[in-house]
Amino acid sequence: MNKLGKISAPSKSSDDYLLVRDAILFIKDHALEQPPLDEIAHHVGLDPTQFHKLFRRWAGLTPKAFLQSLTLDHAKRLLDDKNSVLQTSFKTGLSGSGRLHDLFVQYEALSPGEYARKGEGLIMHYGFHDSPFGLALLILTKRGIAGLGFADGNDQREQALQDMMRRWPKATYIEDETITGPAAARVFSTANWQAAQPLRVVLIGSDFELSVWKSLLQIRPGQCVTYGNLAASIDKPLAHRAVGSAVGRNPISFVVPCHRVLRKGGGLGGYHWSLPRKQAIIGWEKCLTK
Repeated sequence: MNKLGKISAPSKSSDDYLLVRDAILFIKDHALEQPPLDEIAHHVGLDPTQFHKLFRRWAGLTPKAFLQSLTLDHAKRLLDDKNSVLQTSFKTGLSGSGRLHDLFVQYEALSPGEYARKGEGLIMHYGFHDSPFGLALLILTKRGIAGLGFADGNDQREQALQDMMRRWPKATYIEDETITGPAAARVFSTANWQAAQPLRVVLIGSDFELSVWKSLLQIRPGQCVTYGNLAASIDKPLAHRAVGSAVGRNPISFVVPCHRVLRKGGGLGGYHWSLPRKQAIIGWEKCLTK
């Protein structure tokens, strides 16, 4: 018996799955109440420590992170429907706009207001820089890198810029290579790749797109996976096409390594910034890891 007076979960994996399933359903049904860990654990009859370990092992994230993901998704829909930040805070069960602000900054690197305005009021500095793969366009906000693309020569600068600007249509864009230069050096100079000082990126997309992009970050340089592998990694094994579309919409190429995804059988598949560039990046990374 545990301290709540219920029998602890059996060790069989099928029983563990049922407990985690019940916990997920409980969190979804009570997300607006922001239930604490103790309450969720009590619902499935486990002590909090035991439940936390079980949930993380099965779901790949903590109960708190799962609840925050649901809350963030709900908040995005409310903001998209023109609710104010304060209204959204209360409608998602948060105690105030401060908690909503912290949630957005933690997971999106944007404030709720910045998200709702689709970039309006945001200053986006951009610059074109030489890279091992041609002319690179880097978009930078005060919170991190928001965009990275490529241009095949100076005559395609405007085309590349317009492509990136469509992702943040209401932002203010200022060309200043003195500001974007240090970030470009961090991205393309391997001597500046430091695990202790990771690059800060700003990603805005649907929950599905974010899950795909976060999974891309787990692929090491020199390694490649298939679209099927990537779909399986986010527990969507049949969603090959949807995963491929999300990969194609990745706004921060190279840093979020969509180039490391191949077709089944080893074909290159697609790449927004041209297949020759994708092949060059893959080859360059393989040389680094030899």
